[in-house]
Amino acid sequence: MRIVNLENNAILANKARVADTPFSRLIGLLNRSSLKEGEALVLKPSCSIHSLFMRFTIDVIFLDKTSKVIGALSSFKPFRFSPIYVKSKLAIELPENTIKLTKTKIGDTIEII
Repeated sequence: MRIVNLENNAILANKARVADTPFSRLIGLLNRSSLKEGEALVLKPSCSIHSLFMRFTIDVIFLDKTSKVIGALSSFKPFRFSPIYVKSKLAIELPENTIKLTKTKIGDTIEII
């Protein structure tokens, strides 16, 4: 799966996978030592995340039902809890600095292909 910011045609990921079952969402990125450039994990549904027991820092964006960015967390460190985004339908976990490099911001529309 690819993830694209439609506002500026920036590719956030070209190797995304979905975690949409309770077990896959529970495991998330816990079994990984990093996310490589171009990789992502889409958690759905998700209005918040945690990074307990993770071993690396990530970027996270939260999308509403219209695929608009309603939350963007840069350099989200291990052993943290994110804010709760009540209107979020999914969260996308990305390698650190992806938000900055792709100039993704609140209000942008994201497409998951």
